[in-house]
Amino acid sequence: MSHDAPITGPDEFKLNDYQQNIKHLSDEIVKAQAPIRILDAIKWDISVKEKFFAKKFKEQPEVTQEYYQKNVSLDWSKQRQLFHIIEREITKKLGQFNPVGQMMRRICSEYLRVLHMLEARGTMEFSLISQELYGSAKDVFHVGDPTLAQLGVMMADALSQINQSNLLEEEKRDINANDAINILQTELDKYFSEKQVRVMVSDGIIADAAAGADYIKIRSDAKFNERDLKILEIHEGLVHIGTTLNGKRQPICTFLSKGPPSSTVTQEGLAILMEILSLVSYPARLKKLANRIRAVELAEDGATFLDIFEFFRTEGYDEDSCYVLAGRVFRGSLPTLGPFTKDLSYCKGFVSVYNFILLAVRKGMLDRIPMLFCGKTNLEDIRDISQLVEEDIIVMPKFLPPQIKDLNSIAAWMCFSSFLNQLSMDKIESDYAYLLS
Repeated sequence: MSHDAPITGPDEFKLNDYQQNIKHLSDEIVKAQAPIRILDAIKWDISVKEKFFAKKFKEQPEVTQEYYQKNVSLDWSKQRQLFHIIEREITKKLGQFNPVGQMMRRICSEYLRVLHMLEARGTMEFSLISQELYGSAKDVFHVGDPTLAQLGVMMADALSQINQSNLLEEEKRDINANDAINILQTELDKYFSEKQVRVMVSDGIIADAAAGADYIKIRSDAKFNERDLKILEIHEGLVHIGTTLNGKRQPICTFLSKGPPSSTVTQEGLAILMEILSLVSYPARLKKLANRIRAVELAEDGATFLDIFEFFRTEGYDEDSCYVLAGRVFRGSLPTLGPFTKDLSYCKGFVSVYNFILLAVRKGMLDRIPMLFCGKTNLEDIRDISQLVEEDIIVMPKFLPPQIKDLNSIAAWMCFSSFLNQLSMDKIESDYAYLLS
């Protein structure tokens, strides 16, 4: 297909008929998904927590199937019809095998499953569709590999050895919300243009902080340390908000500004990898990610909210944290049904993205790595995204973390990592054991 009107940028460009068709269909997807807010539709309000604590953690939280009906009042049938119409239009205007058309049809199919999942809140079907979209703790990356849950146990066991050391004391959280806002805003203004991303106070969130498309909210009574703020800057700011803004800059593939569940795995994997490469993550945070995987597995095997709450208590978390962590597992479901499995995305995504970058470096295809930041991308689409960049259908990202903007360091790091992966850890441990006895 000819592309005789090259795109010069998101502000000034002329589109040929082919490009206009893609943009129109892409815009329709963005409009159709606008009312769908997964986390808003499945969250528990503060009254659930207050009643649970009032009963001294002895009874399941008071959440029923009817409870969820007040959160969302979508016309499910009408919303599904919209995506079916768009799917059909994509095939009619772009054909069956067009790469961008295939990407957009898959996104429509995912949102149709999301609608089914949200309509099934408070039932076992909700959890089953969640596993279909985000994965199960029993999934493997390759035949014969450990499951995600087994990887979580292995990571938790390794980290438990570190936790026994007195050298890694937790840093005191003595930065109040107002100071945190000023610090974060200053750092983000260096990366984005001034005030393009806002940091603000909010009393309407349960977590210490929450991010949106172009903002980070800080709970007014939350306390932070410098490491917490650096993680927020990188994880929420440079990665999640950065990819959203890159997606919004797309002149044609506007659907890249919004992410279906499949992109969540890639995006969370990118965020965790950037934390680690920036040397701001820490063992307790990684152990929490591992424990989330273990909690999902327990819930898949029949554990209830109370069981998971107690699991986190045995891991040393305070009761507020236990409630939040257990709540993440059962939001959208019931306290005695299966889990919402989104918390698998972090580690699952990390392994997938790490392996992709490792292979890209090994094959000398470094140009593919920044493409992960073109918007809310899915790792599985990266070959098609590469082709669409060449065709001026997708533009390269403006906002990139430092490690991706200058690929020298990550290329060197991955080369050594590839080399070290060939060594036998068992033999190394045997050779060096006497040094650490």
